[in-house]
Amino acid sequence: MLAVTLAVMATWRQFESEAAELARLIRARFEEAETHVLATLRRDGSPRVSGSEVAFQGPDLSFGSMLNAVKALDLQRDGRCAIHAHPAKGGDAKVAGVAIEVTGSEKATYTSGGEPPGGFHAFRLELEEAVFTSVEVDELVVRSWRPRQAVRTVRRK
Repeated sequence: MLAVTLAVMATWRQFESEAAELARLIRARFEEAETHVLATLRRDGSPRVSGSEVAFQGPDLSFGSMLNAVKALDLQRDGRCAIHAHPAKGGDAKVAGVAIEVTGSEKATYTSGGEPPGGFHAFRLELEEAVFTSVEVDELVVRSWRPRQAVRTVRRK
């Protein structure tokens, strides 16, 4: 019999409360650039990468899409995704989890200047993992977090 493991997920706020320093580093990387890389799953299970912007709203890391864009359709079918912060000096940040579409009156909070022409999709990310990778002196340092677990640090020369 196949065993199924259900992933434990968290809001961005829970991540901040469980791993404040790592959350600060990752958020700073996402806020340094406007666009990032979103990875979704196509209908056939192969990966699709798309540009995306993120925002930190209330307890959530959120992002959006033009109405009926293929990345939004991917996420409606299978919410599993990862977002890689735009590469820059000082560290590499990635988060992964499940995108939950925001609809109804709650969706209005995801626009600052009104709804874009043609409509849009809004998603919030339920975090399954967050990773920050950097180089310190002569070591590659990988810090990772999963909900309800301590931050794990791996150093490689």
